[in-house]
Amino acid sequence: MSLLEATPELDLVVWPDDRSCDRTWLLGNIPGSTGLVVMLTEKVDSEILDRAGPSLKVVSTMSVGNEHIDLRAAAQRGLRVGYTPDVLTDAVADLSVMLALMASRNAGIATAVAKDGQWPNHPWSPFALCGPQLSTMASSPARKAGFLGFGRIAQATLARLVSFGITHCLYSSNPSSPTNHERDAELAKRYNLQSVTKVDIDELARESDFIFVLAPGGHDTYHIINENFLKQMKRTSILINASRGTLVDSDALARALREGWIWGAGLDVVEGEPNVTIDHPLIKEPKCIILPHIGSATLETRRAMAVRAAQNVIAGVLGGNMPAEVYLSGYR
Repeated sequence: MSLLEATPELDLVVWPDDRSCDRTWLLGNIPGSTGLVVMLTEKVDSEILDRAGPSLKVVSTMSVGNEHIDLRAAAQRGLRVGYTPDVLTDAVADLSVMLALMASRNAGIATAVAKDGQWPNHPWSPFALCGPQLSTMASSPARKAGFLGFGRIAQATLARLVSFGITHCLYSSNPSSPTNHERDAELAKRYNLQSVTKVDIDELARESDFIFVLAPGGHDTYHIINENFLKQMKRTSILINASRGTLVDSDALARALREGWIWGAGLDVVEGEPNVTIDHPLIKEPKCIILPHIGSATLETRRAMAVRAAQNVIAGVLGGNMPAEVYLSGYR
């Protein structure tokens, strides 16, 4: 806010409450605006853009994802769109590893509890409360980390997994993107991995011990983790999703956990959020760890995101270079 308030060319109209913006308020206050700063919770569609009118120059979102913005409608109106990549890479990578650790141990506890609906009160047994181990050891010397999407956050997550002894990295990304053999070889050398390999999505499911879903949301990736994918995964594998809830078919994942197709899941995002109730199929699954979309929720990261969002809207209004701009040439 200090950056915006220190820009004399701007007159600020600010939603006063510390919660997601009411759409009626936004529709009532946006006419005549030159710039708009939003969160993931604000749907920026033709109705909003038309209500803003021809004075609007830029939409700046305090997020990496932009599926809440109608990019085609923005492009048709000649608008610029800013977002906040890079600054949340480390925070989301940290959380992804945490989810892998939590989900593997939680699934063991959940399995023991689910047998009779209460905490086990039987004498100690050697395999009670156990789950698959993330790190390698002498008797289990190989571990394969799989990534759906292999951008900045996935590569930062891989870097953190090296200390656990990960031996192989598999990834699946946009089929139209050529394989970057030089980069993959460099990563394998840097982290002393046996291989970094691009594979198709079926091989990713079959071969990975831990699968990290870190791909963009949108139409092309909707329910890409479906029943077919989950049935191909190892029974001891763990699924982690810290990208967008829409990538995972919730009903299929709930069934996979319930019937033992996979060992467990750790989710920072769930389809339908933030309106996730006790009736959501994954809420009912004890082998599923769910966090309320807090991947970027560190003080340092949120400050950096806020600064980037402010810098983007200022540059867009004043005609300068935006620090992070979504290029819309393909949407016109």
